[in-house]
Amino acid sequence: MVTLIGIDVGGTNLRVGVVECHAFTPPQLLEEVRFQADFSSLCKIHQHAPEQAWRTILTTIADAINSVRAKHPAILAVGIGFPGFIDPVTQTISQSPNLPGLSHVDLSADLSAIIALPVITENDALAAAYGEYMMHPTQAIGQTTAQASNLIYLGLGTGVGGGLILNGKPFQGQHGVAMEVGHIMVEPHGRLCGCGNLGCMEQYASAGGVAISYFEATNQHCTALEIATRASAGDGAAIAAYQRAGAALAQALAHILKVIDVANVVIGGGMSAGWPLMQQAFNQQLAQDLIPALRGKVNVSVSNMGDQAGIIGAALLSRPAL
Repeated sequence: MVTLIGIDVGGTNLRVGVVECHAFTPPQLLEEVRFQADFSSLCKIHQHAPEQAWRTILTTIADAINSVRAKHPAILAVGIGFPGFIDPVTQTISQSPNLPGLSHVDLSADLSAIIALPVITENDALAAAYGEYMMHPTQAIGQTTAQASNLIYLGLGTGVGGGLILNGKPFQGQHGVAMEVGHIMVEPHGRLCGCGNLGCMEQYASAGGVAISYFEATNQHCTALEIATRASAGDGAAIAAYQRAGAALAQALAHILKVIDVANVVIGGGMSAGWPLMQQAFNQQLAQDLIPALRGKVNVSVSNMGDQAGIIGAALLSRPAL
């Protein structure tokens, strides 16, 4: 048995979990603690120098880890799911589109030097994909073992991330940017994205994207949660914003499936709570955009793990460092 820490770094929150791993049984989340950490605002270049933002991020994460270690002193390693492009060899974060200003920083090495524990950093959506896979190995009726060992994860939140489990293993890509699905273009000459391109899917299917769609229709600034409440009450512009999100997500997924051909798709992240508002538009768009050979052969489900997938996946990915 080993005890690990898994961390899910978000734009506005830091989620830290203590995970106990056993040899022959599923891992167990012993405790989860949330910390307020508005890294998105911190990283806006016009407010802070990148160096200052990075020092604050390191200190915030280290303080959170140390507060948890005070109760769980047997921690052996830390795994972190971070929103950005992570080099699979050097662990360097080359870019984080939703945390602007960060470039070529080494969270694993810098944080390890502070807390004196091994640290592994992985893309947050890939960590969540691994958590989903390890906690709920996909054994859909009628699927072969090979089919069940593959999984696509789409995480809807501040941005839209993606993770791929291929033959039971997380697939990072040669440069650590595999499955950056939020940056698939779905709207030619559309909204400007943090990655520098126009019309990326996450500009429509993320929480921020829904807020933009609603603002464009009403000139009102609302959060995705507020818009969901209005949509449930029959607000036409709110309903349309979520329908646009569902359609954009399906557009991107159809392209992904043409390339990867994986049968099992899990949708998670905080925005997945609004799935009932997106589902009809998603299903219609996916049926339209999929090539005929794939229609009716893709299993799309919504995660029931909440924030735990990313925490558990990140913790489990830290095990090779032991």
